[in-house]
Amino acid sequence: MEGVTGVYEPVQHHWFHCQNPVDCRSSWIPFSREDSLRLEETHKHGETSGEEEVEVVVATEGRRFDVRLKERKCFAVYWEQPPLEVRRCSWFHKGDKDISYTPYPEDTSLVLEEAYMMAVKLNEWMKKIQFPTGETVVLHSPTLMTQQQTIPLKDWISLSEQSQPRMVKRGLEGIRVELPEGEPDQVDHLVFMVHGIGPTCDIQLRGVVQCVNDFRGASLSLLSSHFKQSQDGTHMGRVEFLPVDWHRVLHGDATGVDEDIQRITLPSISRLRQFSNSTVLDLFFYNSPTYCQTIIDTVASEINRLHQVFLQRHPQFTGEVSLAGHSLGSLILFDLLTNQEIRNKDEEGSSVSSPSEATPLDFESFEDTLRNFGLGKYVQMLSKEQMDLESLGLCSETFFKDLGIPLGPRKKIMYLLKRWRGQESRTGTSHPVPGIPGIAGVYSQVQEHPTLLSGTPSTSPVDYKYFDIGIGQVSIVYPQLAFQPQAFFALGSPIGMFLMVRGLKRIDPKYSLPTCKSFYNIYHPFDPVAYRIEPMVVFPDVDLPPILIPHHKGRKRMHLELKDSLKRVSSDLLLSISTFRGVWQTLTMLPVNTLPPVAGVGTTAALPPQESEGGRPVCSGASNGTVSPTEMRNISVGMLNGGRRFDYVLQEKPLESFNEYLFAIQSHLCYWDSKDTVLLLLREIYEGKGFLL
Repeated sequence: MEGVTGVYEPVQHHWFHCQNPVDCRSSWIPFSREDSLRLEETHKHGETSGEEEVEVVVATEGRRFDVRLKERKCFAVYWEQPPLEVRRCSWFHKGDKDISYTPYPEDTSLVLEEAYMMAVKLNEWMKKIQFPTGETVVLHSPTLMTQQQTIPLKDWISLSEQSQPRMVKRGLEGIRVELPEGEPDQVDHLVFMVHGIGPTCDIQLRGVVQCVNDFRGASLSLLSSHFKQSQDGTHMGRVEFLPVDWHRVLHGDATGVDEDIQRITLPSISRLRQFSNSTVLDLFFYNSPTYCQTIIDTVASEINRLHQVFLQRHPQFTGEVSLAGHSLGSLILFDLLTNQEIRNKDEEGSSVSSPSEATPLDFESFEDTLRNFGLGKYVQMLSKEQMDLESLGLCSETFFKDLGIPLGPRKKIMYLLKRWRGQESRTGTSHPVPGIPGIAGVYSQVQEHPTLLSGTPSTSPVDYKYFDIGIGQVSIVYPQLAFQPQAFFALGSPIGMFLMVRGLKRIDPKYSLPTCKSFYNIYHPFDPVAYRIEPMVVFPDVDLPPILIPHHKGRKRMHLELKDSLKRVSSDLLLSISTFRGVWQTLTMLPVNTLPPVAGVGTTAALPPQESEGGRPVCSGASNGTVSPTEMRNISVGMLNGGRRFDYVLQEKPLESFNEYLFAIQSHLCYWDSKDTVLLLLREIYEGKGFLL
């Protein structure tokens, strides 16, 4: 053909992975430019060194996936999922109704590339390449290539779509594909995210892994648009978000809970009952004496496992770690954090999952055990009552108080029993359930079940009591985390409601989580599951509105500003009418002798300046809208967040404001793709580090 120079340039390869292991025809996703370049360099190095048969592993996507080049498979590191197929791509095809181009297999691409090279060098086009699968690729010109499907004679009746030629492109230059942004290697902060009830997390019925992936992607986008490099030369990296899945273990074969529930489930309305069994029942499981320990152990062990794997893959990591929980996941983390023990820095990083695992005790001798705990003087008293360790396990703290044992020794005895229960549950030894009369025989045998994670789900004897802090949790063996978190973010959390149900009406303003000094309660105004917590810390008669989370594009949403403007206009109008009425009464009033004003008669001077129309005190200036956002943030509300505010409310979307009932369920599931929520987390994580714009 005319105009062809005959100069051949090798094609540039790019690496793709199949997102759907079942059907790879239309789910090929490109690696980022940085990951693809790393894969290509490793592949070429193996070719030149003659080590193609040696398996080489390349970390990709922020070191969350490992690609085995020889096997052409991509494996997840932190969670379990089927391996994904990987291809070194250079030729692509697409039909008229296809959304994106599909890469050819590597052997097919090699044949097409050789034919293209010969056509360019010899300047011979209109060349046909036939494949054993029935496809025929025609090279019309360097820029026009098509694929045709050979249709058997018997199938000519249905050749509508199959006979249509498909477009063929060489290299990424000819196709429209959006390459994902590469992630910085440096990780500044690590956040573990715990899901709520059920196997799905959002309105699209996706699992926690997919939702956390989107959450991480939004954080990368916001870091580039809302943050800057520090003035002191400190390089800003990224925040890594990792999912924590406990539902899979609770409903797995190890516990057998699904089979037990299915045997008693009615056959009617099967879909609704199946949904209820896999989601709503998680709330009852968490409050169950049998399965609460399983859930807590799974969450703690999974967090510690992920933390250990992360440190192995990021040995240079020196940042802090935070926790985030959605719905029931936030309550699980709250209960776990309230039972953490303060340790020295040199004790952090140990993989111990329970305080009783660090130094196992010898409970063979009842008397020696009491003496080792400094309780030797009470041996005779307890022996007189014919008590042994199993008998002690049936007693509550009230029993020891009735015996006249002081508070200090009582706490030592309760702590001893707690450690004994922990060791007994790990060894599988049976013991009765304290505090539940008549049910000991039902739990006469505790079975061990293997799990997919490290450790085994355990059932531990449980009694319901109030702790010294007044949280009223289930008394189980709470494992210890291998680190002290910097912050805890609760998303759409029912913590406040559960504390109230447990009998706690007020949280001591001096109380803070033992190992976590920052706490944030983030919720959507229409979320039916979320509850506030600040009113449980401040005085009941103080009306303190939550902090409004700004929109990620700045300021308030338009409909909220319009609503505030209408409120101000109506308030000003009422004030003007009241002022005009007062002036008119003054002008029409008959002259009287000047007398001293009497408080409470014909005047509002006797009313408290900070009292609203309903009689409830509000913060200074809150009723007339003069409190600035900075002043609202600086109001002290206890030590849960270091003296700072911790109730944060999202702004509803304009469409949601039309009918809050219609969007109630969606509001509870909106946090995973809420950029406002992501930006709040990033601002709190990077606060004071000089990266904010």
